[in-house]
Amino acid sequence: MLPNASDVTAEAYRPSLRGPLPHTGRVLTPLVPVADGAAPPFDPFTDEGLAALRAAYAPPARDWLRINLITSITGSAAGPDGTSETLTNRTDRRVLGVIRAQSDIVLVGAQSVRTEGYRIPKTATLGIVTGSGDLSGHRLEPAGTGRLVVFCPERARAAAGGALPDARLVTVPDTGGRMAARDILEATRSLGSRSIVCEGGPSLAAQFSAAGLVDEVCVTTSPQITGTTLPSFAERAFTPVPARLERLLIDESSTLYARWFSRPTG
Repeated sequence: MLPNASDVTAEAYRPSLRGPLPHTGRVLTPLVPVADGAAPPFDPFTDEGLAALRAAYAPPARDWLRINLITSITGSAAGPDGTSETLTNRTDRRVLGVIRAQSDIVLVGAQSVRTEGYRIPKTATLGIVTGSGDLSGHRLEPAGTGRLVVFCPERARAAAGGALPDARLVTVPDTGGRMAARDILEATRSLGSRSIVCEGGPSLAAQFSAAGLVDEVCVTTSPQITGTTLPSFAERAFTPVPARLERLLIDESSTLYARWFSRPTG
């Protein structure tokens, strides 16, 4: 249950006041859920702290689709440099690694692959969603990994295969080059992927959310007030999806790490 303001005491926030300058946060303090006693802070870069972080982000079901994103306070998925690099910090990347390790596949749109300079994850398969097959400017080195899949319409197979000859191509039905979120998910499930994380971009995240397919949204909020150059869920309207705050952590730089559930788990 989300606490009242009086339940989250000033003591819980002191690490952010005593700690280093922004973007150097390390120690995580749990704020939600509120138990009988305050949960102790932990360092996710120790063995014990890493185990606590894995437990804090464990998916509650084997079949689980979550979105993982970072945003500024004002809702931008991109920082001053036009990418998420100027929003993230070391602890956020630690969270990212834990979520990826708990997933069978990481789904991402082609634009994010080009802009963010994606690499193949250490453990999970990388699944790229593209309507056109245009993957120019990518920095992927998939040779020998066997962990790269491209989901695209039939008409985009030649372009995608030319850009990534070592990738597995999976054809998804389309209407005028646009693939439905449910068809993308079904294609992903057909490969045996059950625990799925979508890392965006905003259009893909919004597409899954609008279709009512998302079980969870993990949001890292960077302590920066920025112009909203790239809205986290794109500039589109869809029917609101109710969500419940399952977990909230704060680090020493005042970066917040939230898990929002949109699927009943009990």
